[in-house]
Amino acid sequence: METFKCLIAGSGPAGYTAAIYAARANLQPVLYEGVLRGGQLTTTTEIENFPGYPEGIQGTQLMENLRKQALRFGTDIRTGIITATNLEAPPYRIMLDNGTEVMTQALIIATGATARYLGLESEQRFKGMGVSACATCDGFFYRGKDVAVVGGGDTACEEAIYLSGLCRKVYMIVRRNVLRASQVMQKRVLSTPNIEILWEHQTVEILGDDTGVTGARLVYKSGREKIIDVPGFFLAIGHHPNSEPFLPWVQVNPDG
Repeated sequence: METFKCLIAGSGPAGYTAAIYAARANLQPVLYEGVLRGGQLTTTTEIENFPGYPEGIQGTQLMENLRKQALRFGTDIRTGIITATNLEAPPYRIMLDNGTEVMTQALIIATGATARYLGLESEQRFKGMGVSACATCDGFFYRGKDVAVVGGGDTACEEAIYLSGLCRKVYMIVRRNVLRASQVMQKRVLSTPNIEILWEHQTVEILGDDTGVTGARLVYKSGREKIIDVPGFFLAIGHHPNSEPFLPWVQVNPDG
């Protein structure tokens, strides 16, 4: 069984950064990429708010740059998903999705979180083609256009307010008859003229073609359907941390 000095779980910005530092410290890190090589940034288009890239950079390219930098200093990058662990005492036992086990003296958890989606087949089809979970990443591409935000919490309100400064109109699709956001955020949303809240609506289908999203089919609580024409559809219904393989060995808050 292989035993490492340092194992890093996750290949997002945090994982690659940890790998760069660990490799430069001669810890001979081994990094397992996880479910999505490069993390959530690979699902975005152009990133314009990352320091050092005045012209912007594609999410996939940014992560490839970080990957190359980690490799340059000697990181051993491997495909594989950690499915379970035993972290009672070092060396820690790590179980992988291919059935193999490895040991490590140190473990850096950088598995990040996964955005919650509605679970629609059409939603999956248009990921990266109008369906996004990051308004600050992708909102710029919908300047002067109409967009939709799904959710009724603080995150959804923040996304809607941000998009309202770029877009002609922002639909907030809220399945309840109230917002779950803080009073401060509610007041901001309700006082923003180009945000329209569609109360007690749920999305049943994302509409689109080969060019990307063109709209969404909604259903009101009475069963009445409504179609909105939007090229951008933003999810803001929370994230779930990718912490399951490390439980119950690490202490987590109620959100995991």
